[in-house]
Amino acid sequence: MRLAVRRLANTSFLVLAVLSPPAQAVELLQPPPPVQRQGLPGRVQGPLCPQLQRTIRSAVGGSTAPWSISVLDDRGQLLADLNGWLPRIPASNQKLISTAFALDRLGPDQRLRTQLLRHGDGSLEVVGEGDPDLSIEELQRLAVVALRQSDSSSRGQTAGPVRLMLRDEPPQRWWPSDWPAGDRSYAYGAPITRLALTSNALHMAVMDPALRLQRVMQSTARQKGGRFEMSMVNSDDRQQDQRRDRFSRPPEVLHSEESAPMHALLSLANTESHNFTAEVLLREGADSWNLNQAILANTRWLQAQGVPLRGLRIRDGSGLSRGNRVTSRTLAALLWRMNQHPLSAYYQASMAIAGRRGTLSNYWRGTSLQGRFWGKTGTLRGVRAVSGILETAHGPRYVSMIANGAVSPKPVMGAVLQETQRLSRCPSWSAAGSQHGGRG
Repeated sequence: MRLAVRRLANTSFLVLAVLSPPAQAVELLQPPPPVQRQGLPGRVQGPLCPQLQRTIRSAVGGSTAPWSISVLDDRGQLLADLNGWLPRIPASNQKLISTAFALDRLGPDQRLRTQLLRHGDGSLEVVGEGDPDLSIEELQRLAVVALRQSDSSSRGQTAGPVRLMLRDEPPQRWWPSDWPAGDRSYAYGAPITRLALTSNALHMAVMDPALRLQRVMQSTARQKGGRFEMSMVNSDDRQQDQRRDRFSRPPEVLHSEESAPMHALLSLANTESHNFTAEVLLREGADSWNLNQAILANTRWLQAQGVPLRGLRIRDGSGLSRGNRVTSRTLAALLWRMNQHPLSAYYQASMAIAGRRGTLSNYWRGTSLQGRFWGKTGTLRGVRAVSGILETAHGPRYVSMIANGAVSPKPVMGAVLQETQRLSRCPSWSAAGSQHGGRG
């Protein structure tokens, strides 16, 4: 996976060069205060572009019940809306929420670290932050450094096993509680842990990541003529920490392995729809690996941005949970709000591109949408969702489409996006910002 993450990192830099000038780098990560505009999604209003509204209804056909569609213009005005207030299962469109939250909280350059620590009492401990790209080679380097500590302390005597603590999440927190049991054995449903070799997945999920971790460490020690005596430490168990409080000096970092930068991890989550990465970003953004606390922090953050939260229910960071509920108005408004963020270019650069990249690479090739729609797909059985930013001749449009139970939704989604492009002047605005009904 490392080569894939590095490729995404390079792609993100190229995309950012197109989206924004280098001078966009900023120190403040917080977005501007929410701007209350007339027509902000969540308020009751009629769609401002009746022609687009009619076109969307026509594209959906006779059955509108499975659909939720919302289209905003560059002012955050609701141009068209079909059941946009109705909460739906978003599938991987949930990642748009967790990645926006993580980008704001962590910035584009932060890296996740896996470290070997030596505490004041001499004990050694491996701690991690969920690097989705942690490799066997990196873990072996940590093991070698730990063995050297034993060699240096033995002073020529026969060295015994090196005692090493591995701090991680307890097994009952390896998966969100409502992830289907059938999904947990697949790579896309791998357990979420802080110390995760190759995202706890090979061809299938690694069902006991702690055991795999210990085997790799022990094998490395044997190759070097040593041995580890390892113990797993619950990340919530502070007994060891309390015992060390009497030591004045903080733990010494003996060795550290770092992940790709945050902007590359955002791309892995959104462009490639990597579930493990999205889950880690939610937790790291909240600075809590307690999922309930992370969800609460994410929800409060959305509320602070002025995003409409009607019917919102967050159950995970990736969208694999069928307990998630979100409206198309919420997602469209979030996309619009993030466009005002100082780091908006990184957010857009993390998305797939129609006909070119990621999960949208096979969508709408050879059409007017190719290279002009940046978005996130979502797929579960009976669920299809596409939300993102559509470039038009008259500015960006923020579109969210969620289908729960629709038949052949992909052509409908393409038609909605193309009609939104065609009718991008509806309505038009005067220089003073007053509305005028315009033709497409």
